[in-house]
Amino acid sequence: MTLSWLAITRLGLVQMALGSIVVLTTSTLNRLMVVELALPAVLPGLLIALHYGIQLTRPNWGFLSDTGGHRTRWIIGGMLALALGAIGATIGVLLYETSFAAATTVSIVAYALIGIGVGASGTSLLALLASATAPHRRAAAATITWLMMIAGIAVTAGMVGVYLDPYSPALLLRIVFIVTGAAVLLTVLAVWGIEKTVEVQRQRPEKIRFAEGLREIWAETAARNFTIFVFLSMTAYFMQELILEPYAGLVFDFTPGQSTSLSGAQNGGVFLGMLTVGIAATGLGKGSLRSWVVAGCMGSAGSLALISLLGGFSEPSHLMPAVVSLGFFNGMFAVAAIGSMMKLAAQGRAGREGTRMGLWGAAQAVAAGFGGLSGAAAVDLMRLLTHGDSAAFGAVFLFEAVLFVIAALMALRVIEHSHGRHAAIVPGE
Repeated sequence: MTLSWLAITRLGLVQMALGSIVVLTTSTLNRLMVVELALPAVLPGLLIALHYGIQLTRPNWGFLSDTGGHRTRWIIGGMLALALGAIGATIGVLLYETSFAAATTVSIVAYALIGIGVGASGTSLLALLASATAPHRRAAAATITWLMMIAGIAVTAGMVGVYLDPYSPALLLRIVFIVTGAAVLLTVLAVWGIEKTVEVQRQRPEKIRFAEGLREIWAETAARNFTIFVFLSMTAYFMQELILEPYAGLVFDFTPGQSTSLSGAQNGGVFLGMLTVGIAATGLGKGSLRSWVVAGCMGSAGSLALISLLGGFSEPSHLMPAVVSLGFFNGMFAVAAIGSMMKLAAQGRAGREGTRMGLWGAAQAVAAGFGGLSGAAAVDLMRLLTHGDSAAFGAVFLFEAVLFVIAALMALRVIEHSHGRHAAIVPGE
């Protein structure tokens, strides 16, 4: 028995919960450290890079769920770790006002927990979807669950933006407790009992070791090529993650609530971009996944160039539309890549869906950490060299635009041209 549409939607609620917690750490807490606490942007960049670096364990989580079963256990346990990590990260931010050493120690532990939680919960969830969803539903399932995650990010960022002004440490902590508690409860209710209703083939743990399983997947040319593509494109995707809100605060004088709402608007654009491609490519069969990926990358490059130019005018009302445009094209690119990922995960040797999803999740995590950290470090360096916030941020946004153009060119090589519902990864030479 495979997952029903209702079960797929329920699992999407877990993705929504994941996004709602993660956005607090990558958006709100990051901005508070850089703007309100006047800490170097590279500091939150290093912390977020740590949680992405921990996610190198994603293939291991996927392999464990492939071989040992009980994916529900990993999903719920991971969400608990993520919630505790987010609470710890918030406490760490508040401690920076009194003790840098104590705050950094607490933050390191907290962001490590965040990485473990996202890796365990997210990978096991995607593995369950890939292995228990009927083949003709996989692309749509990927779109539904990813849209729900983006909705969780956008709604949480928007609501936090409204209720966080006027800012106070006590208010921040209360909001984080509410969001994390709701996310854990939603996860338990959403995933409970689903795994028992599906039949999934798994390898017994004693038959193969993790290293051997990972070597098997890396030997698949299609999986290897897609891993490289994921790393490059996601580096471009995540470079702006840690610098957009500080840019809004330093150059456009946005308040903490306003900049958090800006992040919500960006993710609202991502949602619309994904929905547009999901309807046009899957429902109507118009265009190929490669075309949507290329269009998304090129549109993202253009939006970043516009955001860079707007810094010279410092007009707050102009920034929001440009950021929404960036989110829209980001969403176009992402949903087309996800559709290919879900289909490719079920190809090759059976019983390795979790390991493949873990491999690509690890590539995305490394790219996200590298992209976010390099973007933050580049801004710090450019601020020293240019002695101007607008020029410093603008130069980094333009570099990110160039990376998106390179990613678009790579997509022409890696993803074959065929209609949206049949697109796949080129197997290689």
